[in-house]
Amino acid sequence: MQAIASSPSNHEVARAPTNKWLVTVSISFGTLMGAIDASIVNVALPHLQGALGASVQEITWVSTGYAVALVLLMPLTAFLGRMFGQKRVYMTCLVLFLLGSALCGTATTLTQLVAYRALQGLGAGALQPTEQAILRQTFPQREQGMAMAVFGMVVMLGPAIGPTLGGTIIDHLHWSWIFFINLPIGAIGLFMVASFVHDDEAIRRQSQELSARERRHLDIIGIVLLSVSLSMLEYFLEEGGRNDWFESTTISVCFFVALVSMMAFVVRELTAPAPVVNLRLFRDPVFASGTLIGGLMFAMLMANMFLLPLFMQVLLGFTATQAGLALMPRALVMMVVAPVVGRLYNLVSPRLLVAVGIVAFAIGSYLLSHLTLASGEGNVIAGIIVQGVGFGFLFVPLTTAALSKVPRYALADATGLNSVVRQIGGAVGLAIFVTLLERNTSQARVALVAHLGGTRPVAEQTLSSFQHAIQASGAIARPEAHQAAMRAMDAVVQAQASVLAYERVFLLAGIVFLFVLPLLYFLRTGRSDRSQKVEPHIEA
Repeated sequence: MQAIASSPSNHEVARAPTNKWLVTVSISFGTLMGAIDASIVNVALPHLQGALGASVQEITWVSTGYAVALVLLMPLTAFLGRMFGQKRVYMTCLVLFLLGSALCGTATTLTQLVAYRALQGLGAGALQPTEQAILRQTFPQREQGMAMAVFGMVVMLGPAIGPTLGGTIIDHLHWSWIFFINLPIGAIGLFMVASFVHDDEAIRRQSQELSARERRHLDIIGIVLLSVSLSMLEYFLEEGGRNDWFESTTISVCFFVALVSMMAFVVRELTAPAPVVNLRLFRDPVFASGTLIGGLMFAMLMANMFLLPLFMQVLLGFTATQAGLALMPRALVMMVVAPVVGRLYNLVSPRLLVAVGIVAFAIGSYLLSHLTLASGEGNVIAGIIVQGVGFGFLFVPLTTAALSKVPRYALADATGLNSVVRQIGGAVGLAIFVTLLERNTSQARVALVAHLGGTRPVAEQTLSSFQHAIQASGAIARPEAHQAAMRAMDAVVQAQASVLAYERVFLLAGIVFLFVLPLLYFLRTGRSDRSQKVEPHIEA
């Protein structure tokens, strides 16, 4: 009986290997939808605020709830995969994501929408790391760069097209369709995963052995500490800027709880008989450096994804759709560059590829730091195209090299950690650069106002021209024209202060990222790690 139970069934032996590209397409549907939904809702927040009768502070929970739930499940993906199987976990999480999407579209109160968005986030949390692990297990060793190029295109395409897609839906349809659109796409993804994706038999046997030990020593304390630390940290990063950071008691408490629980979690995982998260993977300097640089890369990516549309819409007068279309060339460039870099990965040192990406990003940031109120789409596109080349050169070698020395049975652990560091990195980058933007705007305004005081001829001449123009229009009575001119002058000062602040932030992003170059010393992979011709075991 035992021999029968442990041997593969006749159906498993007879199953023909599945084409790797069918596997890739199958598992990319869920990851793409999860990546799009992280950004598509931001465009709809003003409409949701009016429809649900929520304040500005309350409506932000629609995004915060999703982000907190998303980050909770990422590091637990490997643990769940060992317990129930990678394919089963992926499909279950995709169903949760689709259920949350359907419920979000029917929400009539803010409480309902936040709860359903959290359900969406829980479902999306396991999609990225599971896809990354399955791709690494499916593609042969010599094609790992190409596998990560495909993964990179899917992950980066989401934030790029999310705002444009969201703006188009909001302009022409009801806001609920930003959620309902997931249902038919997700149904196709579920069918394809069920048909073409199968757990690797060797990894499944190893997972069964590890899960048996984990069941005997279930790390409940580790799970609780992880959940508390990540949820508090993500809340701190998402809401800190809106609450003046440590000026708020709630934000300060969240930071303290996140710090203490994270330290306790690290101690617990390094001493537990069966840790729920394999932190010992960070002992590998290649994995540690690749994951850290990847987190910094996403910090820059998410900050740019937020700041550029804001600059174009607030200062240049672009519509949401125009801003999204202006950002589209970056995604297109990344889609072209990523496969090329995937091919080069076996021929060129990943350190050289990453270095090219860092320098390209810095050059793109320098170009963006020269934007003015007179800039047009061409000026914006020039900078983001160079940045797109940089991100294309960064993502593929970083994700591939970081996992190059990780054993196949531990790939799910590594991809979970890699994904959560990227997610936290993106949140940290967004929080830091938004805070810097606000402070630089205030400082620039103070400096500009100082030059307008007293009896400076230029200031008086500008104010006088405003006043004469207002009087000539006849829209405002003569006694009120001076006050209107003062308000117009103030608006000009505010706009110029904002431009100066954006210039400083874009330039700072490029300079700071150059300091990542010394970390490339640790990103050393042997040629055998990149070109070994080992065929994958696709099917069970």
